[in-house]
Amino acid sequence: MERGEHHQGGCLCGGVAFETQGPLRAVVACHCSQCRQTSGHVWAATSVALDRFRLIADTTLGWYDSSTAARRGFCRRCGASLFWKPAAEERIAIAAGALDGPTGLALARHIHVEDAGDYYAPEGPPPAAAAEPPLRLDCGCLCGGVSFELPGPAGAITACHCTQCRKLSGHFSASFDAQEAAVLWHRRETLAEYETPAKARRGFCTRCGSSLWFRSAEGAFSIEAGAVRGATGGRLSCHIFTRAKGDYYEIDDGLPQSLGD
Repeated sequence: MERGEHHQGGCLCGGVAFETQGPLRAVVACHCSQCRQTSGHVWAATSVALDRFRLIADTTLGWYDSSTAARRGFCRRCGASLFWKPAAEERIAIAAGALDGPTGLALARHIHVEDAGDYYAPEGPPPAAAAEPPLRLDCGCLCGGVSFELPGPAGAITACHCTQCRKLSGHFSASFDAQEAAVLWHRRETLAEYETPAKARRGFCTRCGSSLWFRSAEGAFSIEAGAVRGATGGRLSCHIFTRAKGDYYEIDDGLPQSLGD
């Protein structure tokens, strides 16, 4: 690797770690349905040439061929959404949330904004809630190994910028409270849980890496908004743990913010 600018990063559990040398591309936020489903909200990534990227640890790294054009890399143990590798290019996209410490980067643009969820806007205030919200929410992972439904609408959706949520989602998370007993499971053959240091548990798909739900140590249960296929009937309502937000983006929607611990 060439000398110069240096970055390190990895997943939440430490099973995957990497380093880069030289300048990184500005961050791009992708709102396509695949990125939203795998990350649980919106995926934001920088990019670097393969000859300036090196895996330091990869014991839990998994890959999912999400299309003929690209594959997605994630941690099979904690479910962190990490990489997007285009098949025809000698580069790799890296989740900005996976980078350790200040990145020195900036969010330059949004892509596939036509596929954004109904509960937020790529920039600015979220749209008004639908006049006729869905009464049932169809949810699941990208590959179809996990599928479930629950009563709708989603209602208030909270964005969390804590380090754990940014590491796992690749950007920051967005989820809504739900009654776990009301979840109707259709398939969960690839469902796994990861216990965080705070004894919370996160559900994700071990085949495609999609982030699905969160259960606190006290039992409170929430669903990742990106896991909903179609309209959520919800609306982004606030941001929490903003003290830990990434340095590469600003919160510009005018919603209430809580710094957290």
